Amino acid sequence: MLKLMILKELKSIISSPKFAATFGACSILILLSIFIGINEYQENVKAYDTASQLNNQRLAESLSWHGMSNQIFRKPQVMQILVSGVQNDIGRLSSVGRYEGIKLRRSSYSDDPIFAVFRFIDFAFITQVALSLLAILFTYDAINGERERGTLKLTFANAVPRAKYILAKFLGSTLGLVIPLLIPILIGILLMLLYRVPITGEDWIKISVLLLTSILFFVFFIAAGLMVSAMTRRSSTSFMILLVAWVTMVLIVPRAGVMLAGQLVTIPSVAEIESQQAAYEQSAWDAHYDKMEEARIARRQQMANMTPAEKEAFEEDNMWGWMEEEEASRKKIQGEISDHNKKLNEDHRNRRSEQERLGFSLSRFSPASAYQLACMTLANTNIMLKNSYEDALNQYRDGFLAFTSRKQEENEGTSGIRISIDSETGFSFSGSRGIESLDLSEIPRFDVPRQTLSTIANSTILDVGILLFYTIAAFALGFFAFLRYDVR
Repeated sequence: MLKLMILKELKSIISSPKFAATFGACSILILLSIFIGINEYQENVKAYDTASQLNNQRLAESLSWHGMSNQIFRKPQVMQILVSGVQNDIGRLSSVGRYEGIKLRRSSYSDDPIFAVFRFIDFAFITQVALSLLAILFTYDAINGERERGTLKLTFANAVPRAKYILAKFLGSTLGLVIPLLIPILIGILLMLLYRVPITGEDWIKISVLLLTSILFFVFFIAAGLMVSAMTRRSSTSFMILLVAWVTMVLIVPRAGVMLAGQLVTIPSVAEIESQQAAYEQSAWDAHYDKMEEARIARRQQMANMTPAEKEAFEEDNMWGWMEEEEASRKKIQGEISDHNKKLNEDHRNRRSEQERLGFSLSRFSPASAYQLACMTLANTNIMLKNSYEDALNQYRDGFLAFTSRKQEENEGTSGIRISIDSETGFSFSGSRGIESLDLSEIPRFDVPRQTLSTIANSTILDVGILLFYTIAAFALGFFAFLRYDVR
């Protein structure tokens, strides 16, 4: 009997006039989002390769290790095709050098702000918005609609167990809506293979878990639709309740949770942090220049009573020591500025992390937020992407600066710049290092930060668990409500 009722529900869904239209629209959206995602990914890969080559060429043309800086670009990743997350919002590159701090700059939306107006449509967005509405559209009248048409009373004129009936409604709706939607999803994955997107074994695992999580989110709205339909007498009432609930869960709660966290945990703005850093840096250099000027005045007073020959001999004997003293003082100031900036950034990040944890905790009252956070974690396009890159860049910066300092000491005395003046060509500059070019073969390479599958699983399990809890709760409430439902 259960099998017959499931088949009846499947036939009812597939033969419905609204099925063809909604299935076609959702299929087009899914395929279009994946196709656009593939093109966006390939463009990002081309830009990444081109920028990396130009940076390597710039390094190869360097004349000295002194003051050398490197540019590190954020590498595109395959999962951004399905879940763009924040990867378009954060910067794409950061300079690594002695005189500048680590900060990702030039995001896609800052370079092309027109795309930030309506954001990027990806598979996760379509599931969160379009497919959840599709589930409501097919389930809002699953129970009360049959009561209004009189078929529910006729069905229970026979010996039909209510538990089997509501279970058949749930399973039939799930199979009738999920299985057809797997077709465009599989076609989209086939497109990724045809366009030769480099999908690794880990990527396949992430894609599989992403699809299962999306199905679970979709099934929640099926269960919610059945629940509200079993608690109301009129289909118009259930549709209005579900529509308001959808707007609240998908559009309001996620934003309200973040806004409330912003009021409860305040953090200084980026402009304030940069202003504090600039003020400390200016003060430190002013103190350094005042100290150097005092030393020069003291030397001039010391040489005031010397003869010109004695002054020249005194300067020749002490010039190198004075230069070393000034260089040591300059390096000390740079170190103090760097340490101060790191401390400010670390304090700012800690407070921001506290705000983020509170905001995400509040927003998780909505299953839509839990689903979005799970997808972004699986795709590694969540808010931690920026932190992980900047942490890796700071670690790389320490090794890079140590390497360039060592190379500078090894080549000391063999490097320099020759300036020549010609009546026809004017000024000309040339390196006089004694070698043709810098040996960049030993320069440290930046390791792209990666998250292991175990780390991703630990971060995702909470949100998937929340989705599962909401789905079971919605089905259980609908199940017990229907056991007491008046079929007349």
